[in-house]
Amino acid sequence: MIKIIVDAMGGDNAPAAPVEGAVKALSSDKEVYIILAGKKEVIEEELKKYSYDSSRIEIMDCRDVIDMNDIPTEAILKKESSLVKAFRALKAEDDIAGFVTAGSTGAAIAGGQLILGRIRGIKRPALCPAIPNIHGGYTLLCDCGANAECKPSMLCQFAVLASAYAKAGFGIENPRVGLLNNGTEEHKGDPLHQQTYKLLGKMDVINFAGNIEGRDIMIGDVDVAVCDGFSGNIALKSIEGCGKLILSLLKKEATSSLSTKIGSLFLMKGFKRMRARLDFEAVGGALLLGVKKVVIKSHGSSKAKTITAAVESAANIHRGNLIGKVEDMLSKVDWANLVPEEE
Repeated sequence: MIKIIVDAMGGDNAPAAPVEGAVKALSSDKEVYIILAGKKEVIEEELKKYSYDSSRIEIMDCRDVIDMNDIPTEAILKKESSLVKAFRALKAEDDIAGFVTAGSTGAAIAGGQLILGRIRGIKRPALCPAIPNIHGGYTLLCDCGANAECKPSMLCQFAVLASAYAKAGFGIENPRVGLLNNGTEEHKGDPLHQQTYKLLGKMDVINFAGNIEGRDIMIGDVDVAVCDGFSGNIALKSIEGCGKLILSLLKKEATSSLSTKIGSLFLMKGFKRMRARLDFEAVGGALLLGVKKVVIKSHGSSKAKTITAAVESAANIHRGNLIGKVEDMLSKVDWANLVPEEE
């Protein structure tokens, strides 16, 4: 069994959405075993709504809750909170594979780094969401908010982390890596990007394809888009907004007249497929890369299907041996000689 902890108290729709999503994950993946972290009596009341295999689910009783407004470094001092107890169990118990939470992003990053711990050699963990592209696959955006300021060595490590994720989570044998910049030419960008470009080109362990622009993320000519957390978060939110705009405009135009209403009936199946492709809730969330086990941070407003998708992703990434792939790729890079000026 693949044990996954689900934060039943995290997110705007907790505990209903996390509990429902976790129960549905039991049906979609027969190898999954769920540990629901939160107030026992609250979770038990939610579980009464569903029929499920009780031998594959348990409750980790937690008496405290981390609020979205809590300062991350102070939040992880709440030892009885669902998030902190989940990270402690994740660290202490080898048979627990991963953790899914829709709670505070800052607390999840802090907990991953300070409680669970980073993979040996990693300077800072990074958040990496999967962005749908026009080829029907996904482009991994790393980092999307964990590190607003970065050094070249950090961006190089993000390239390794996301490449390992592409291999473990999506089965891409030789993922193409692009550096998000304000132009595709080698000389483009500030000193950070210019230096990072040169370093990435020296790394045999990744398949570096050069600079990419923001529009290239969804075009999908690369599998991994490397960037600092500030730029990545802006890119992510812009893409989310663009997706909502497209769906809103399509709906408005499809119902604007009798002829468009009739025409939209013939296109309904296509519209539904398109909406499914642009539905960020169906992805599950962003993977926290660089920590010692699989941690997925779902959106704060996640519904049940998002939690289900996150649990499924966590199990698949564990099967793909993400941590092992990261460690193997890191060992093949001579970091001291690659970026000696930072040391």
